[in-house]
Amino acid sequence: MSTTAEKLKIVGVDVQDIRFPTSLYAHGSDAMHTDPDYSAVYVTVKLRNGMEGNGMTFTLGRGNEIVLAAVESLKDIVLGQVVTDIYKDFGNFWRTLTSDSQLRWVGPEKGVIHLATAAIVNGLWDLWAKLLKKPLWRLLADLEPEQLVSCIDFRYLSNVLTKNEAIELLKRGREGMESRIEDLEANGYPAYTTQAGWIGFTDQQMNEAANKYLDLGFTAFKVKVGRNLYEDVKRLEKIRALIGWDKTLMVDANQIWEVQEAIDWMTQLAVYKPLWIEEPTSPDDVLGHAAIATALKPLGIAVATGEMCCNRVLFKQFLQTGAMEFCQIDSARIGGVNEILSVYLMARKMNVKVCPHAGGVGLCEMVQHLQMWDYVALSGDKEGRMIEYVDEHHEHFEDPLVIRNACYMPPKVPGYSSTLKQEAVLKYSYPNGTEWLEMFQKGLFPKAKK
Repeated sequence: MSTTAEKLKIVGVDVQDIRFPTSLYAHGSDAMHTDPDYSAVYVTVKLRNGMEGNGMTFTLGRGNEIVLAAVESLKDIVLGQVVTDIYKDFGNFWRTLTSDSQLRWVGPEKGVIHLATAAIVNGLWDLWAKLLKKPLWRLLADLEPEQLVSCIDFRYLSNVLTKNEAIELLKRGREGMESRIEDLEANGYPAYTTQAGWIGFTDQQMNEAANKYLDLGFTAFKVKVGRNLYEDVKRLEKIRALIGWDKTLMVDANQIWEVQEAIDWMTQLAVYKPLWIEEPTSPDDVLGHAAIATALKPLGIAVATGEMCCNRVLFKQFLQTGAMEFCQIDSARIGGVNEILSVYLMARKMNVKVCPHAGGVGLCEMVQHLQMWDYVALSGDKEGRMIEYVDEHHEHFEDPLVIRNACYMPPKVPGYSSTLKQEAVLKYSYPNGTEWLEMFQKGLFPKAKK
């Protein structure tokens, strides 16, 4: 092995359990997840030359340790690899990572093992972008169509999207790319906020948040619904009174309803003119979503979903059946950047707009790169597209996102914007971080089980 290859060998895959106590203030609360503690399984991929890449996946607290254990089970597939060899044939390496003949039995390509895959894969992409000294969105945009397509595993997709079709979509998408990059760098990418809409918020919290984001120039707001119809009506009356009828409103049920219940409930809320209902029923129920979409179309309400779609195959079926009118990829839910690229390409072929899910820990930081790549190098369009924005934990990142005039501004620092400050790791590692030890002592949380 050459000296250069030896320096680029992966010699470490470290993993940490990071948790933030968001449940104390009802931040992130919705009809299904009433007390989330925003958490991340945080992976550091280390090269012999000292360079590191950071990736993560997102959970709501309990269970984070299970994803961490899955990363520990997968990391032997990564250790010892020369990282540039991975990048030369990233699609096949991704298949190797997801197709271990024994580990795949606890998936395959879904659930905890796939969340762990995302954390590792996101770390590899962060490292690639750092090696090339580019922010990830620019790395993706600069890849030739054939090279980008080589990063994707097309298994199970060929009846909807072939490699050649993907290459043609990307070649067309590059037309006019430089002018779109100039526009992005000058004006950013539109955002909407969920910060005023948590289901556990008091009226005062909603008032303060709505007014804050109106003052910041936001024109699109999302509200959590689904626990109690009477309370939903009151909250939508209130949010409309706060933001007016000229602003865009979306609602999100976080999978709480049966199919007919979703139709009946949203019929009652249609008077508030929501653009979409998000996750109205089980995230796996393709035909249920399709039935809801058909029933609500005459009311002018679209169906949005995808943040908990487990893999590209489920996305394929949602797109094939018209069950997903807004596609909501999540940067840490399916198997990392490689698999997400395939979803963007299928959505582009089927003319479905992508409006990513964000929030959580690091989701906003990461997903901005993906949506910006889509704008400059694939769809070429921002019309009717938005990135979710939640004001949570950005201060803990080395390269936090920048919002200006209610738009995400493109990152300039090399990487995937996924590196936590060391101070944050020391404070919020679970259960021995300094902040957690203090909260255990005060009785704010029960002590962690051994």
